[in-house]
Amino acid sequence: MLGIISAMPEEIDCVLNAMTSIETKTFGNRKFYKGFLFKRLVVVVFSNWGKVAAATTATQLIAKYHPKKIIFTGLAGALQAHINIGDVVIGTHLFQHDMDARPLFKQFEIPIINQIAFKTDTSLTEKLVKASAQFLSKINNHITKLEDFEIINPRAYCGGIASGDQFISSVSKSKQLNKALPDALCVEMEGAAVAQVCFDYQIPFGIIRTISDKSQHNAPIDFKRFADEIASQYALGILKHYFDFDLII
Repeated sequence: MLGIISAMPEEIDCVLNAMTSIETKTFGNRKFYKGFLFKRLVVVVFSNWGKVAAATTATQLIAKYHPKKIIFTGLAGALQAHINIGDVVIGTHLFQHDMDARPLFKQFEIPIINQIAFKTDTSLTEKLVKASAQFLSKINNHITKLEDFEIINPRAYCGGIASGDQFISSVSKSKQLNKALPDALCVEMEGAAVAQVCFDYQIPFGIIRTISDKSQHNAPIDFKRFADEIASQYALGILKHYFDFDLII
């Protein structure tokens, strides 16, 4: 079984609408949707925003459903100038950019377990990269509102992701993060927390982030609309192609 997590319901509405034979249960104030997506058994849940909410959701998912793999999908803000709105970042390693226990530990290092970054599963990540590239190569066949968000020729990138309990919207903060974590391609609020839970439980983990904003972009973004009309369809399309590469879930 594959576990799928997202922070907001709008980010996975298309996935839920495509599922069949759904059974719902509530644990820890989270509703879990177990059913079939493209004939594969999955369980889908949205965590709410932030690292604590994401970590408790991932822990409950593992305890109650025992997924063989977990994928997190949702929005992120670009930290690199070459990454644009509508691009996809598939994480290879995740940092907690608000973790700072200096001088006892290095900046970003998680105390006791000595991890500065949590790596995603190599095989899972490679398949998500291929699936994302395939989806984006035919994106105009799937989504008609790209121009509304100034999305032109979106691309898939693979690299680091920074997570923290802050919504990063200023140019100065983005530059600060970029300098401190030059390997991070984008920033969000949940991924590294889920990665740490998967590290503890030895569950293969992968993450897909659709870029919704960047510090150099001055146009206001309706995040809920972007999540529903763009990110949710990205998630469904990428997962469909992912299942073509991963025959055993």
